[in-house]
Amino acid sequence: QVQLVESGGGLVQAGGSLRLSCTASGQFYTMNYLGWYRQTPGNQRELVAEANGGGSANYGDSARGRFVVSRDNERRTVYLQMDGLKPEDTGVYYCHLDRAYLVDFRYGYDYWGQGTQVTVSS
Repeated sequence: QVQLVESGGGLVQAGGSLRLSCTASGQFYTMNYLGWYRQTPGNQRELVAEANGGGSANYGDSARGRFVVSRDNERRTVYLQMDGLKPEDTGVYYCHLDRAYLVDFRYGYDYWGQGTQVTVSS
């Protein structure tokens, strides 16, 4: 129904920047909140940032002030610009879509990408 493919992870030094991208594909008309979660070592998966099609965004505490989420609805893509990265930002970053309006006129919920590794060295 909906597939999410991430790119842009990698290794960066503390203080550096990375930009993650996630593109959605499949048989659907619209998406609600599309964004990013992460799982850092020893911690539960947490919200990083998400954006809806109307321009509203939510940020987790760890991202606020350092990361910016943006979305290109035509390209069905969400971006996460991460600046001022810290070693504690190291983890797997997952693209997430909370709800899609599918072509068979049903809603689909809770889609996840495969994850992309972000490693920040000190």
